[in-house]
Amino acid sequence: MHLVNRRDFLRGSAAVATLAATGGRALRLWGNPLGLPIGLELYTVRKEFLADPKGTLQQVAAIGYGEVELFSFGKNSPSELKQMVDAAGLKAPAGHCSAEDLKKDTTPLVDDFREAGLQYMVCAFPAHRPGAQQPMAHPAGHGFSPSFDQDDYKWMAEVFNQTGEKCRQAGLTFGYHNHNLDFKTFDDKPALDELMANTDPNLVKLELDCYWAARAGKDPVDYMKRYAGRVPLLHVKDMKSGTTPTTDIGKGGDAFTEAGHGVIDWKRIFEAAPDAGVKHYFVEQDRCDDGEPMNCAKVSYEYLKNLQV
Repeated sequence: MHLVNRRDFLRGSAAVATLAATGGRALRLWGNPLGLPIGLELYTVRKEFLADPKGTLQQVAAIGYGEVELFSFGKNSPSELKQMVDAAGLKAPAGHCSAEDLKKDTTPLVDDFREAGLQYMVCAFPAHRPGAQQPMAHPAGHGFSPSFDQDDYKWMAEVFNQTGEKCRQAGLTFGYHNHNLDFKTFDDKPALDELMANTDPNLVKLELDCYWAARAGKDPVDYMKRYAGRVPLLHVKDMKSGTTPTTDIGKGGDAFTEAGHGVIDWKRIFEAAPDAGVKHYFVEQDRCDDGEPMNCAKVSYEYLKNLQV
């Protein structure tokens, strides 16, 4: 028989009373914003994951994370990786690809995402339109400065619509993950806004990276409201103080820090999340200059676990 102690009983009773008083609208009285599983983008611990995917997933679960986002299948087949994720007691609702991957037949890619049990296929980085420049691979870090022009974004919008339709037919949802370079303006309009305007809201969603938006001098909440209902995924990474806004990605990767240790107002972001349509959120820290990646992931998890919204 399960025994409930007095403190848990009183807290549960208070929650029921609050629920009744708010007409059935749940009001969280303690941590873990949105009441969703806290997720980790495995790019945070990429070296560990590529060397030992099974062990890394187990460590991530031991911290307390309930979900992960894949940046790569590594050397594993999609089904093998799904088994590892399941064995660790985790869920993997989303994974990344790049716009370079979309230049060829995407049927095998979509099949891999389905085999891995993923629900979202997210393009994590732009690409030059065919014939414009030599394709640029996404590097291990962000110490480079690619330049994408307005025609590149127009091409991506067309490809995203096509890929989004293919994903829809396969039972997946397609999305785009922003960086600060996506806020470079063309005709006084940020490239990201142009991309969103030229893609079908039913086929192309946004995984809003709050750090990269803030690093470009933009308000993440403004973008959550601007594309309300179209932002099912969030990336949670904090930004150190004392930065100057930039859309140069080579200069923008200098201020990563753990959630709760920077200047981004996470309470305000999570308050806006339900109306934005957020269903999953993932901690991501591209670089961990002040500690080991797994420890950084733990610090962010502890902050989010106790965040009251």
